[in-house]
Amino acid sequence: MAGDFYRSPLILRGMTMFFNRNKKTSMETEVFEQPEILNHIIENSINDDNYILFDVPSDVDKFVLVASGSSYHSARFAADLFGNIAQLEARAIYSSEFLLKSAIPHADNILYIFITQSGETSDTNKALNKAKQFGVRTLCITNKKDSTIWQASDFKVDCHAGEEKSIAATKSLTAQMLCLALIVLKYASLKGIDITNYINDLHTLADAVQRALSLRPEIKKTAGFLTKYKNIVITADGISYALAKEACLKIKETSYLNVIASILGEFMHGHVAVLNNKSALLYLTVNELSYTATKNLNKIKDDYNPPVILIGNSNDKVNVDYKINIEIESEMIKSFAVIVICQLLALEIATRLNRNVDKPKGLHKVVV
Repeated sequence: MAGDFYRSPLILRGMTMFFNRNKKTSMETEVFEQPEILNHIIENSINDDNYILFDVPSDVDKFVLVASGSSYHSARFAADLFGNIAQLEARAIYSSEFLLKSAIPHADNILYIFITQSGETSDTNKALNKAKQFGVRTLCITNKKDSTIWQASDFKVDCHAGEEKSIAATKSLTAQMLCLALIVLKYASLKGIDITNYINDLHTLADAVQRALSLRPEIKKTAGFLTKYKNIVITADGISYALAKEACLKIKETSYLNVIASILGEFMHGHVAVLNNKSALLYLTVNELSYTATKNLNKIKDDYNPPVILIGNSNDKVNVDYKINIEIESEMIKSFAVIVICQLLALEIATRLNRNVDKPKGLHKVVV
């Protein structure tokens, strides 16, 4: 009788589902590897005199960052850091969009930075080849030495994330963000800006990410709630917008939900009408909420009454349904913590929807 019980198709299916739910995916493993990876990068990129060891050209004061997917979001994050910390002009552009340009800026004081996890992303490699036709200097950030982009670039930075098996970029993203932050600080230092406090902050990064990971119980509750919605809007302002775009991509590619990201102020200009459909609204922030953001979020609640979820900062002046708060003073460090929270949120939503987070349908790790 017992043997017949365990051979029952219904029981076997239930046991398979149980073990699958409790087996760690590559995505989960890689999310939790991040504190160690980030600490490794810091230990090997900054010497005892707070000198950043990356080899970069010194006579540069403008930057163009070119990338696709998650790598673009790290570029967008870095473009804001260049302005905020180093007071230098920088812009991020999608590789595919860059390829459509008939002409590009090519003065001697410009450095083009190309970012790709694999080093083999076809549109990013084509963009680099196009840039070199204009005689500009190039730097790559990649997770694979001796890749196509590594060999083609003038300057090179290895982001040391290790092999990333899951299609959804997690540890490679934060490794890229950190390498870019170090490049920003290197150029700030070259300008004579004191970066001591920023370096001190970086030594707390691994701990900040570990604290974000410890919020998993709260994240699970929020994820369970969000599985009721097929439409999710993620909004943000300032540097947090890059994080919102990455959170949007993570949920979209792992759960197949309809997720959009928007700067909150721009969202109020007509886009807000999508909330006439059943939707949940997330607001990400690494700063205290501004008066305008508070006003806009409350207006959305009054006019459309979607569930509002606040990630990054608590705020009693906004009527929210869920909030995931983490107290970190440094905007730069908090950006890493918030994106890790979003990675876990995407993982938990997808898990509850029984998605294969490591191999989403129709997606491949390397674009060739």
